[in-house]
Amino acid sequence: MVACDRRLPARTGTRKWAKLIMSAPVAGLTSKNRITAEDVTMLRREVFGDGVVSRGEAEALFALDATARDKCQEWPEFFVEAITDYIVHQEKPAGYISEDNADWLVQTISRDGMVDSRTELELLVHVLETAKSSPSKLCAYALEQVSHAVIDGKGPLMLGGDLVPGLIAKAEVDLLRRILYAYGGDGNIAITRAEAEVLFKINERTAAASNDPTWNDLFVKAIANFVMCSAGYEAPTREVALRRDSFFEQADAEIGGFFARMVSGGLAAIMEAYRAPDDIETEWEARNRASEALARRAETIDAGEAKWLAERIGGDRPLRDNERALLTLIKHASPEIHPALKPLLDKVA
Repeated sequence: MVACDRRLPARTGTRKWAKLIMSAPVAGLTSKNRITAEDVTMLRREVFGDGVVSRGEAEALFALDATARDKCQEWPEFFVEAITDYIVHQEKPAGYISEDNADWLVQTISRDGMVDSRTELELLVHVLETAKSSPSKLCAYALEQVSHAVIDGKGPLMLGGDLVPGLIAKAEVDLLRRILYAYGGDGNIAITRAEAEVLFKINERTAAASNDPTWNDLFVKAIANFVMCSAGYEAPTREVALRRDSFFEQADAEIGGFFARMVSGGLAAIMEAYRAPDDIETEWEARNRASEALARRAETIDAGEAKWLAERIGGDRPLRDNERALLTLIKHASPEIHPALKPLLDKVA
């Protein structure tokens, strides 16, 4: 695999590369222009030999990734594994990414706010998937990388020319779903405001395109998760809330055929994942769920969330199909509707 020519000083920010403390064999790689399978075998022995990946070793690996133009196919897997081990497991408590390590990762892999290569994008997602808990800004940053590619045609996802700016294909939907799933561990089950903001931005900027149908499905389910948790419903795991099950034929007749096309399973399939506040404790005790997995509650969609939603769907333009599906869901599911949303809900039958 051949990487683009990158120079370390071009990285975003003023952070200087730490002095690389390397063994002689590892140091010898810095003078080479390529990394072979034999080199990766040697690096595994050197880096993992003592069972600890240090900050200096992580810095050294980033330096090698940046300077070697020709890398063997074994390199990306080793690189992602080693850096993930350092970020996720080497600080206590293991599995919990600190704010410092999150900042270090973003600063190290970024150039002008974008991840520099596909390998580093995979590293970012893998870190989120491996960690038990991570700062919310790290997930939002990962989602932004997909947004840069889909909306502006920028970033590592554009390498190879497979993406069409302004259109979201199945591969990008799958990556977004993967990121959202990853952040859902250790009780982060409700979609956050920052995540919802990125999804709305993508929806707005690709509205005129023939997006893959899986985008509408993910968008409605993710925003519904965010809104319903604000409305007093208990959030299921993200895997359940965003599931890809296809039960088009089971969509509720009252919703209309478009809902069946937009959201797998229709209203009933989404609602089955949620429970009203009165049913929460008995159900969750029966399932022996950890108390920290309980989502935040509210008696209704509060003024802040209602205003936020109205600003993104409101206006004089016609409703898009996925927005209509979302509003229909809210109209049927929310225990109480905030007045700010009534003009929007009046638009759906």
